[in-house]
Amino acid sequence: MGMVREFKEFLVKQNALALAVAVIIGAAIGKVVSSIVDDVINPIIGMALPGGSWREAKIVLSTSTDATGKVVENGITYGHLIGALVDFVIIALVVFMIIKFAMPKPEAAPATKECPQCKTLIPASATRCNACTQPVA
Repeated sequence: MGMVREFKEFLVKQNALALAVAVIIGAAIGKVVSSIVDDVINPIIGMALPGGSWREAKIVLSTSTDATGKVVENGITYGHLIGALVDFVIIALVVFMIIKFAMPKPEAAPATKECPQCKTLIPASATRCNACTQPVA
C-alpha cells in the first residue's frame, strides 16, 4: 500500500493530474482550431490566392529520371515553407481570438495613493494611513 500512497502523493504534489487535463483539453482545442482553419479559413484564402498549386512551387536545382522514366525535379520547395507560415499565422490568429473571447478580462487594480509621511501605498479612498495612522488628503 505504501507505493500506491506515494504515487497518489506524487500526483497531487506535482500537479500531474492538472497537467494531464491541460494536455487533453489542449489536444481537443487543437482539433477544433485545425478544423476551423482547414474547413473555414483555408478555402477562403484559396479563393483569394492565385491558382492552385502554389504550395508546390520550388526552385529547381536539378532534374533526373526515376526508374519508371518519370522526370523528377529536385529543388527547394519554398511554396511549402510559405504555406506552413501562412498556416501558422492563421492558427495563431484563431487561437488568439478564442483566448480573447473565452478568457475573463483582468480586473483593474484598485486605485491607490501614497502616504506622504511613510510612503506606504494605501487605498485611494482612505483618509488615514493604515501603517502610520497619519491623516491623508
